[in-house]
Amino acid sequence: MQQIGFIGLGRMGNPMASNLCKKGFELLVYDVNPRAIAAFGQLNAEPATSIADIARACDIVITMLPSSAQVEAVVLGAQGLLAHGRAGQLILDMSTIDPNTTDLLAERASPKGISVVDAPVGRLASHADRGESLFMVGASAEDFERVLPLLRAMGTTIHHCGKVGAGMRTKLVNNYLAIVSCQLNAEALALAQRFGLDLEKTLEVIDGTTAFNGQLRMNWPTKVLKGDISAGFTIDLAHKDLSLILDAANKAKVPMPVAAAAREMFSAARAGRYAQSDFSAMIDVLCDLAAIEKPRLAASGIQTPTARE
Repeated sequence: MQQIGFIGLGRMGNPMASNLCKKGFELLVYDVNPRAIAAFGQLNAEPATSIADIARACDIVITMLPSSAQVEAVVLGAQGLLAHGRAGQLILDMSTIDPNTTDLLAERASPKGISVVDAPVGRLASHADRGESLFMVGASAEDFERVLPLLRAMGTTIHHCGKVGAGMRTKLVNNYLAIVSCQLNAEALALAQRFGLDLEKTLEVIDGTTAFNGQLRMNWPTKVLKGDISAGFTIDLAHKDLSLILDAANKAKVPMPVAAAAREMFSAARAGRYAQSDFSAMIDVLCDLAAIEKPRLAASGIQTPTARE
């Protein structure tokens, strides 16, 4: 069996690494937080003392990190994966980063005989907990087949989007719609609240027209509309992703005025007390600004389906 390394055991990385362990994969794990590593003591995993240790020992290294800069440091740094790796290895990056960084990693890895696959994650942390993540994969056909068993152990839906970098670019398109939907929904429901409309009836009407969207159908009724704004995907991270989207769009010469306006609202939200709240909490941000009562479903409110494509 191939030795698997896993770097980044945060809110998303932890359940994904745990699911790999539970499915029988042998992991060598690393995180800058020692407590995150210690949590794997009872699973099929060994702690690594450094990134270099993982590079020397592992055949496939998975990274799940918060930013482009951190991915670059882990892969390209003096003590990083390329510096201590060997031909035949594969780096599977599941972070959401600048696609140009993904391109750079692949370019630097190729002369060393090391493959790079980008497989950013769709859906929420709660789906990762249950092993129900969605992956958007950029890889050669050969590398895709090599990582497929790992992705199947962590998720239920896997899309091969094209060559290296295609997964990351698909993720940005997907997240643009998901995040901007939160802003649109927040404005719509704040208006409904001001009008004094019944929330359940309003949602029922929307769900039967072309105005419905995945956030209102799948996410909001189980999060903010039931009073839970604990983070599945934070406003801070949504702001980061909108910044990545706008930067990539600028480089591609695609104007995105709606994304720019939405980012400013997320900037305002993260400047206050909502930075670490779930991104569905944008409705609460707007209601605070307009001094409107926050919309909440009754305990017996609308039932929503489980995650789907």
